[in-house]
Amino acid sequence: MAWRCTGATNAELVNNLFKHGIFHSERIAMAMNKADRANYVLDKAFAYEDSPQYIGYDATISAPHMHAHASEYLLPYLKPGAKVLDVGSGSGYLSAILYHLIGGPSGTQGKVVGIEHVPELVDWSIKNLKKDGLGDAVEEGKIIMVAGDGRKGYPQEAPYDVIHVGAAAPTLPEPLLQQLASPGRMFIPVGTTSQVILQVDKDQYGNVTKKELMGVMYVPLTDRFNIQTFARDSE
Repeated sequence: MAWRCTGATNAELVNNLFKHGIFHSERIAMAMNKADRANYVLDKAFAYEDSPQYIGYDATISAPHMHAHASEYLLPYLKPGAKVLDVGSGSGYLSAILYHLIGGPSGTQGKVVGIEHVPELVDWSIKNLKKDGLGDAVEEGKIIMVAGDGRKGYPQEAPYDVIHVGAAAPTLPEPLLQQLASPGRMFIPVGTTSQVILQVDKDQYGNVTKKELMGVMYVPLTDRFNIQTFARDSE
């Protein structure tokens, strides 16, 4: 059903995702409507197609329904002022959505950190965010896009209330678990030939629980010199 969500405009895409039950929150609708996917893809003709798309350097932007799923599952922790780590931030699209979701009253200091192992994509994502009206957030350090190994997280800004991982790790990376706040939630695809999305929760005492959400097929979470070619989401 998710693949039926393609629209002719960004608003139609978001509305179709809502109608098909991919997400249920008006907050997510608002955030996805503020982030125009056309600003984060190479081929604008397919910007509102509900499918993954190649963005260069053996990287992809996930299908919009997967970004909507991630937002839905992470929403309880995406509160005004929250700190978020987006691993494998790619073109910056989900980082923008996450930033809109943690927005609050004037003066609320939420922050999104996007980490991507391809420096050229980091530079491009910053341009995309500015084109999408988030230049001030970038300049003020409310959105930080950095080049690095996402498997190691970004300890300089830890702990994170929310961690989203946009590529598949063979197992749950321990550094990411350590950088997750108490309480906090992580959304991460795990596996190799067979992959599942794990929802990883850490409670206020540091106890960790894991829940399998759905089967998927993502590109691998790795370094730039061991990346593989396109593999689309199976959802």
